[in-house]
Amino acid sequence: MDFATPDYFDWNAGYPSRRLPVFARNLVATSHPLAAQAGLRMLAAGGNAVDAAVAAAAAMTIVEPCSNGLGSDAFCILWDGQRLHGLNASGRAPQAWTPEYFRRRHGADARTPPVRGWDAVTVPGAVSAWVALAERFGRLPLAQLLEPAAEIAERGYAVPVVVGEKWAAAAGVQSLVSQPGFAETFLPRGRAPRVGERFTLPGAARALRAIAATRGQAFYGGEIAETLVRQAQAQGGAQTLADFSGYAPEWVEPLAMDYGGATLHEIPPNGQGIAALIALGILRHAGLDEHPADSVAAQHLQIEAMKLAFADVYRFVAEPQAMGLTAADLLAPGYLAERAKLIDPRRAQDHGAGNPVKGGTIYLTAADESGMMVSFIQSNYMGFGSGVVVPEWGLSLQNRGHGFSLDAASANLVAPGKRPFHTIIPGFVTAAGRPLMSFGVMGANMQPQGHLQTYLRMVEWNQNPQAACDAPRWRFNAGLEINVEAAMDARLVQGLAALGHRIEVIQDSYQDFGAGQFIWRLGEPAVEGYAAASDPRRDGQAAGF
Repeated sequence: MDFATPDYFDWNAGYPSRRLPVFARNLVATSHPLAAQAGLRMLAAGGNAVDAAVAAAAAMTIVEPCSNGLGSDAFCILWDGQRLHGLNASGRAPQAWTPEYFRRRHGADARTPPVRGWDAVTVPGAVSAWVALAERFGRLPLAQLLEPAAEIAERGYAVPVVVGEKWAAAAGVQSLVSQPGFAETFLPRGRAPRVGERFTLPGAARALRAIAATRGQAFYGGEIAETLVRQAQAQGGAQTLADFSGYAPEWVEPLAMDYGGATLHEIPPNGQGIAALIALGILRHAGLDEHPADSVAAQHLQIEAMKLAFADVYRFVAEPQAMGLTAADLLAPGYLAERAKLIDPRRAQDHGAGNPVKGGTIYLTAADESGMMVSFIQSNYMGFGSGVVVPEWGLSLQNRGHGFSLDAASANLVAPGKRPFHTIIPGFVTAAGRPLMSFGVMGANMQPQGHLQTYLRMVEWNQNPQAACDAPRWRFNAGLEINVEAAMDARLVQGLAALGHRIEVIQDSYQDFGAGQFIWRLGEPAVEGYAAASDPRRDGQAAGF
């Protein structure tokens, strides 16, 4: 027997366990240990939390390709030591995209752009986020920040357990496998790499170094953009060089909602972060503090508040200029108090929320002893995204264009240069105007639900970040339907069912219940430092010194 082969072990065998909080003055928490280590290398070299976050984000495109890539979108909230900043690096539609364009190509009955292919690809924003963050707040050269990721791509890495499982599942999706460049790049042996097998992405190493050498210009107007546009046009896409060269991320002011002596901050629309704030604002009027954390009453109130929040978000949220009202209207205290009156503590109700499709996302956070804290998220959406890959650059492209509507009555109607409704959201918490926590929970419409549940466990019920991260979660889908994790207490599940919730118990936590990373400030960063947590639902790690 060959003990040195990856197939020797049963990688799924194990026993119930829990992770413990990590304490340090400089920390990085990601869903892959190699990315956490890439970030730590920057901190050890004299960089700050932004340098660490950019290095980790670049590494994540290599080590978790089933969730993100060089063609992802991104958002960030960061504390620079004095104040919060928000960055929206979500992609914009090509100038050729109109409802007529999609109906002509995909049929008069089409309701959204397609899930796969070039007609799902908006201009990717993640690379622009790395450049913008590094140039405004970083200390180290961009080439130094991206080199760990380039080294991993070039030398390869052993595929970890959760990533391996999701990769294998994607290999069975014909709409992905049939896309240009996908199988050549991500199925190198005619199949997904097995857990423990080495995978390399040499084209991405070349791309990362080209991005570093040109401060992103290669991606948005140079040789990478030219290759992307050439392939798009050869394969029927509408993307042009002008679409790429005209793109820039946007600095924005985060939205906020107070609860329990702390304040939750989210990026404003076109993202769904406002859903967490709406739900939290409703719960201020619902008597949540009268109930224990894992009681039927506490969980029921949160589920009902989340339903009300999604009902508004799916109806109104889009690009701010296209919305018929403002974020302030949705967060108005009087309005939320009225919405809270719709909650019946004795029964589950259908408040008319939708049911978005599942996503594929990575979240990471970093903090340093100077007090800088970074909350960063990037995603290809729906796993490998559009499925379109440019092999020579190791570059997979998101499918965020699928988030547009072709309904003329929708605020999210597709239009040239417009950004679609977005699911990925970084979170941040302050208290008395000071930073308290950078955090996020990945996973499509689970994200605001995860923000709500974990925030309340820490702020309302004093659970430490790792415990709040580990606790079993629920996920609202549509109508009266919710999913719960298999680890949730049976008495709680039965109690929720008795109130009318239609419950399905789900074993797969990766996508259905999200995965989070948390860094909580304990006092003065250079003295007391931070406590960090990493979600056991992924392959991740919180690491520091």
